[in-house]
Amino acid sequence: MMSRSLFCFFSMTVLAAQDPMRLSMKRAVELATSPEGNANMQIAGEAVKQAEARSAQARAALLPGLNAAVSEINQTRNLAALGLGSITLPFPGVGFPTFVGPYNVFDARVSGTQSIFDFSSIRRYQASKSGVKAARSTEAGTSDQIAGQVARAYIAALRAQADLDTAHANVALSQAVLKQAEDLKAAGTGTGIEVTRARVQLSNDNQRLLVTADSRRRAYLQLLRAIGLRLDTQVELSDTLQYVPTDKVTLDEAKSEALKSRADLAAQQEREDNARLSGSAVKMERLPSVAAFGDYGSSGTGPFSNVPTRTYGLSLRVPIFDGGRRDARRAEAESQYRQERIRTTDLKDQVELDVRLALDTLTSAEQQVKVSEEGLQLAENELAQARRRYDAGVASGLEVTDAQTRLARARDNHVEALFNYNQARIDLGQAMGIVRRMIP
Repeated sequence: MMSRSLFCFFSMTVLAAQDPMRLSMKRAVELATSPEGNANMQIAGEAVKQAEARSAQARAALLPGLNAAVSEINQTRNLAALGLGSITLPFPGVGFPTFVGPYNVFDARVSGTQSIFDFSSIRRYQASKSGVKAARSTEAGTSDQIAGQVARAYIAALRAQADLDTAHANVALSQAVLKQAEDLKAAGTGTGIEVTRARVQLSNDNQRLLVTADSRRRAYLQLLRAIGLRLDTQVELSDTLQYVPTDKVTLDEAKSEALKSRADLAAQQEREDNARLSGSAVKMERLPSVAAFGDYGSSGTGPFSNVPTRTYGLSLRVPIFDGGRRDARRAEAESQYRQERIRTTDLKDQVELDVRLALDTLTSAEQQVKVSEEGLQLAENELAQARRRYDAGVASGLEVTDAQTRLARARDNHVEALFNYNQARIDLGQAMGIVRRMIP
């Protein structure tokens, strides 16, 4: 009894472990943009840590520096090597020693320095903080980019699933038409060519089913790769490919929102500010700087025979000439600043282009959805009428086959229109910097 219970428990555990993960688009984006998700997201997080470390290094130039040292030396000296061996003292029988030692020197000391006025270091620290902001904005931009990529991959997987469902529906319809043709032939009102034609159509639909099944597997693998999950993970998409109305937005409103919300634009503006502050730091290297220094400790012939000593003071550093290196670095920094300004202007133009294209594509996609829905309804009505006429004996099976082909094309057009519309919604959200809001 116990063994059977354990076996049942083990079987249920294995089955539970094999259950596919239900995955919505929102959940897929959350997984991909988590710190442990997509590889690009992890790299962006490391870039932020590097920028913070560089900022800490720049700040260190403004903070006190403390050092402690303990030394004990046993040494000898050859005074003749220092020019002291040939000195003659005025006392008879007394000469200056040539060799001194051995003797001990012990010293324990704490020394420190503190920058008081160094405008160049202050500017470098300000530039480093701007670099941290740029890295964080870049991370946010990477997150938005990954969210858009995952959303598109999810929509592509939904399309592949819809194509597979359409292929199954076409196969089921072909099977029904084949049975209808066989029944009419058995009743004496149909012909063998009509049965053969129905079988050919069924074979074509089965071939299409195999192709769409392979496309679905590929789309699911691409989705798993975009999220950062293991490629052997079994997932089940909880969303469906459908038409979700979008709030109407004008071009000016979309441009204003994009300039305010695009993280990549914010990152570029921070990089421009960083270049400006870095150039200012190079300019300020020409200014004098003031620092305080001091040390305190004890020295003597041993740890227990020493006296306290100290040193403190101020130092003034005035740059005069460095061979033109400072001027060259200043010219380089100014050139970098001009480059960043050009990049900022170019990115603003790109933002406007992205918004315009996304709005135009979305408008076209909405019209495609309406036309495809109308065409799908008409194709379904045509097939229903053709099958009734075929049953009544007033039409041939060729009319049914033609209507069946047009219905399959209408179904494909409808799936294509829904795919284009949903992708256009994501493109508009990414162009405006609000892609996460566009994800239900």
